[in-house]
Amino acid sequence: MAYIQQEFKKLGLKPGNPDGSWVQAVPMRGQKPTPSFSYTINGQKVALNFPDDYVAHSTSQPATVNVNNSEIVFVGYGVQAPEYGWDDYKGVDVRGKTLLMLINDPAIPDPNNPVELDPNMFKGKAMTYYGRWTYKYEIGARLGAAAVMIIHETKPAAYPWDVVRSGGVAEHFSLTRNGDDPDAPPVPVPGWIQLDKAKAMMHAAGYDFDALKKQALTKEFRPVSLKGTADFKIENISRNVDSKNVVAKIEGSDPKLKNEYVIYSAHWDHLGVDPASKKIYYGALDNASGVAALMELAKAYKALPKAPKRSILFIATTAEEKGLLGAKYYAAHPLYPLKNTVANINIDGINAWGKTAQIENVTSGHSSIDGLLEKYAKTQGRLMEKDSRSELGSFYRADQLEFARAGVPVLYTKARSRYLDKPENYAREVVDNYFTHDYHQPTDDFRKDWDFSGGVQDIQLLFQVGLDIAQGETPSWNAGSEFKAAGDRRLK
Repeated sequence: MAYIQQEFKKLGLKPGNPDGSWVQAVPMRGQKPTPSFSYTINGQKVALNFPDDYVAHSTSQPATVNVNNSEIVFVGYGVQAPEYGWDDYKGVDVRGKTLLMLINDPAIPDPNNPVELDPNMFKGKAMTYYGRWTYKYEIGARLGAAAVMIIHETKPAAYPWDVVRSGGVAEHFSLTRNGDDPDAPPVPVPGWIQLDKAKAMMHAAGYDFDALKKQALTKEFRPVSLKGTADFKIENISRNVDSKNVVAKIEGSDPKLKNEYVIYSAHWDHLGVDPASKKIYYGALDNASGVAALMELAKAYKALPKAPKRSILFIATTAEEKGLLGAKYYAAHPLYPLKNTVANINIDGINAWGKTAQIENVTSGHSSIDGLLEKYAKTQGRLMEKDSRSELGSFYRADQLEFARAGVPVLYTKARSRYLDKPENYAREVVDNYFTHDYHQPTDDFRKDWDFSGGVQDIQLLFQVGLDIAQGETPSWNAGSEFKAAGDRRLK
């Protein structure tokens, strides 16, 4: 944090907090869990091993959280989506129960082309928020469940069990310390279960996983009791933690519009040190590269002969890896009114593999910012395309989500389609290799063979888009966006 502040100061930026400081304090509670989990079906008790078979934690207040004799119920994807006529619960009372849920949202085949997904159901190939693990915990809490266990599958998750395991053994953080979490109260025990262990549990109850999963892809699906019970014990070592968002500012030049803000954001945190191996999780791409981009953008704005009309905020957020907590806290406690915040441009990893012919707009279809991105991409000889890996749900996995939920129009891009002078499948190869071997692993470290020419392209593009917003019309949400209602509330 001190380094980021020093660099912003060297560039001639002003402290971004109205109190004259460079930071916004983010009060959190840290909890290191030691869990135990067993289930009993047909009189047979099975104890699972943490973290090889499952991970679980609790952000509830007691030092020890117990869930005893909790009926296990498979609830399909665990989704209530009235706009799609979908309800996996059908009025079944799940209070106090342990819910087993499938990962992602329902992948409904297109009736006109069964090899494709129905674009009218959960956006087809693209993931909706209903597919995010955060939603699954939230709906479980809302319905009074005692525990929610998500069944891990590598392909739909887009990351292996090792990623779940490394997150599961780490200290967990929340904004529940001062009641600052808008999604509280949390489900008492959230967690994940390894696929083979979930299959074994269902088999013990006389059910086949694949058959239940097939049933869960229909609107007629009803919750299935496994006629067994789960027992959890979570022993927490808790502490209060004060982390910080680093905030810098370039004040706008227009007497009126300087009170409106364009926010560039990039999270500065990563995963620290592995408690067992003592290896460092460097987070070179995720997200030291994004913070470096934030600094380059600040440098470009300071090089302008005159500051833009609107003010620019550069926010290096904390605790993104712990659930977008720094961004969530800023959205709940903005340093400047959200009604005067016209856009957020978020950077989470930059292109390290060379120039591309396209820029992928992860937030495509949501706001008028799309037109600006397309316009300035053309000046680079590039095309704007929709997210080619929309099934990964990237929109819901980075800080721009919290700004969008607060009603602020957002932009988040990726360069992962066609690389210049590279084979056609090169983009998928490098991205898949990164997510398989380096994502949230100690191997996410700087490499001498990286080619940042594509990253430069993207940063220049985000500069042009942000500058246009800072000088021109206020972005607006599209009528069909799931965040338009939040945008309307923001302006009231």
